[in-house]
Amino acid sequence: MVRPLRRAPRHDIDESGLVVGRESHAAAGPTAVAVAMKRAIEQMGATRTARTLLRLNQVGGFDCQGCAWPDPDPSHRHTAEFCENGAKAVTEEATRRRVDRRFFAEHPLAELEDKSDYWLGQQGRIVEPMVKRAGATHYEPITWDDAFALMGGHLQGLASPDEAVFYTSGKTSNEAAFAYQLFARAYGTNNLPDCSNMCHESTSLALAETIGIGKGSVSLHDVETAELVVVAGQNPGTNHPRMLSALEKAKKNGARIVSVNPLREAGMVRFKNPQRPDGWIANGTELADLHLPVRLNGDLALWQGLAAYLLAHDAIDHDFVRQHTHGFDAWAEHIAGLDWAEVERASGLSRAQVEELGAMLVESRATVFCWAMGITQHRNSVATIKEFVNVALAQGNIGKPGAGLCPVRGHSNVQGDRTMGIWERPEPAFLDALQAEFGFDPPREHGLDTVDAVKGMRDGHVRFFLAMGGNFASAVSDTAVTEDALRRTDLTVHVSTKLNRSHVVTGREALILPVLGRSERDRTGGREQRVTVEDSMSAVHASKGPLAPASEHLRSEVDIVCSLAEATLDGSVDVPWSEFRADYGAIRRRIANVVPGCAAYDEKVDEPGGFVLPHPPRDERRFATKGEGAGKAVFSVSPLEVLEVPEGRLLLQTMRSHDQFNTTIYGLDDRYRGVKNGRRVVFVHPDDVRHLGWEEGDLVDLVSEWDDGVERRAPGFRIVGYDQPIGCAAAYYPETNPLVPLDSQAVGSGTPTSKSVVVRLERPRDDTPGEPR
Repeated sequence: MVRPLRRAPRHDIDESGLVVGRESHAAAGPTAVAVAMKRAIEQMGATRTARTLLRLNQVGGFDCQGCAWPDPDPSHRHTAEFCENGAKAVTEEATRRRVDRRFFAEHPLAELEDKSDYWLGQQGRIVEPMVKRAGATHYEPITWDDAFALMGGHLQGLASPDEAVFYTSGKTSNEAAFAYQLFARAYGTNNLPDCSNMCHESTSLALAETIGIGKGSVSLHDVETAELVVVAGQNPGTNHPRMLSALEKAKKNGARIVSVNPLREAGMVRFKNPQRPDGWIANGTELADLHLPVRLNGDLALWQGLAAYLLAHDAIDHDFVRQHTHGFDAWAEHIAGLDWAEVERASGLSRAQVEELGAMLVESRATVFCWAMGITQHRNSVATIKEFVNVALAQGNIGKPGAGLCPVRGHSNVQGDRTMGIWERPEPAFLDALQAEFGFDPPREHGLDTVDAVKGMRDGHVRFFLAMGGNFASAVSDTAVTEDALRRTDLTVHVSTKLNRSHVVTGREALILPVLGRSERDRTGGREQRVTVEDSMSAVHASKGPLAPASEHLRSEVDIVCSLAEATLDGSVDVPWSEFRADYGAIRRRIANVVPGCAAYDEKVDEPGGFVLPHPPRDERRFATKGEGAGKAVFSVSPLEVLEVPEGRLLLQTMRSHDQFNTTIYGLDDRYRGVKNGRRVVFVHPDDVRHLGWEEGDLVDLVSEWDDGVERRAPGFRIVGYDQPIGCAAAYYPETNPLVPLDSQAVGSGTPTSKSVVVRLERPRDDTPGEPR
């Protein structure tokens, strides 16, 4: 059975001019500045560009809409404290392009559905609320009051609160997130999935079970002063470019840096820092001392091999292990039985390569372990991250300077949203605090995560879907299933700044609610408002935009949540929604009473640079774990698994190009990998290209293989020869999301397995619907 996408071929991108050249061997530098400034000035103008970018990531300014890499101490910030992709994110939000009622009148949904994600995103800011009525072919304007009445009526008419899903993207502010989860729980459901379900959920679960908190244990200063930094499953040059500055400082301080990744990415080879003169006129800084091209899904084997090396050389902090951990003996016994042949087969690395990194670990007195999506999106991701923890615990690399665990989050406030209660599986203590503060008993039954929300819509159990930001239809795995599920709902609602794919994949009725962006002034309630965010290292700070709003019809996230609550709950709970809307400080004062570590929250964010939330493992080597070994950090025993790939197949990872952020496509070039004017490429090792009977440049369909008997096909990809482990391949998402089965998830966390998809390459089929040739 073939599962097609319900859309016609898109003709707005002509990839016949696709050019593939040599990949770059250095990141950033003058080219990055030129690209970012050219795009900013084209869309914003010179004056507007200066007003925005010079306030970006500054004290008293606004937080970048991009990644969650932390800001330096206020005394060490540059005048230009942003990266190329941060500048692109601001440009897309502060653009002068507009999507108004005339646009929607001229473009029926059937036409918009034919457009690419790139075309949709380039149309500009949405400037007024829009509605698609049942049976209508176009969106049309709607007043805010009527929009809230429509949503409130739908929610009041549901048979159960659990027929509604309230999704959150990682850009939502802390104040809006707290109000949003409060509304959902006052309404009666814990159906609060978020984008973390698709990315670092594996991290959150693994760390909570092993060190007692689902967050990284390092500060920016730790990264800069480490003796060894291991960067695994991550491409900082594209996904977290400001991280390169921290790695450069670490290198200049004497650190060694190791890259563990199937692809050798330009950002880890050499960094030309555009904030330094030598980044413009010299060759920049060589970063990685060692690159280990691990096979996809081979990280668990690698880290168990590293553990075996540490144990063989007795490179163990026995005092730390004895005082602060549980389960060491069982773990050591398991590692002692490791089969090195299986380690080599699973990882694609030789024993000598593994031991080269092992020797560096032995020599290092302070090691930081960084990772991102390349680790978290596999079936065994939770086990792999627990093995990272095992290695860190064995050497006492938690709770001391220059050392620790550093999961790098991909969206600017995804960690803050979880801190504020955006989670389908809330802790009982958090719900107890909500009840004590607001006087109602919140629901205790766990809600739906992102994948289960799709299944609920698909199966008719979820009838109302609200997304606070994001691009749900393009972000979730198994695109055909996800889009069909959204279409089965009664009402889809998207709180958005710009047009995206999710707006054209609608329920029976649909709303688009235009929201203020981070770069814009917020005068809700007649006063200057500010919001707060939390970065990857638990630092919380304020954000306040400098620009006039794109339209007088825009509302803030907080305003939208509070107004919806008033339209839905009819005063059934004693929550001062109007006060929250008029003064975000009132929300922060309630956060202080409910959220652990947030006492005096409103006062602390007044400090330049904000404040850092408590982290017991980092701060005092205290581990709030549960179950056997409660109160101590936990060593975990995980069986070594080898992902078997049939002959003639490849193991595919989905990834970003350099010209995108998550599902937002900024352009059609991937400068660091040598791709220009196109996205439908599949990177394959040249030996695999020949072995499989292809030639570089051939056009192929990608077909994934899963045990449900459904054929998932992504057509029209150009083969590009690229150095990586034999048997592996890579291609950009969201174009490859249709290949990831909805049921293919990480054990325990439920994260889609987007980094290990078994595929075959086939000649294009004339009858394949849904994509361009």
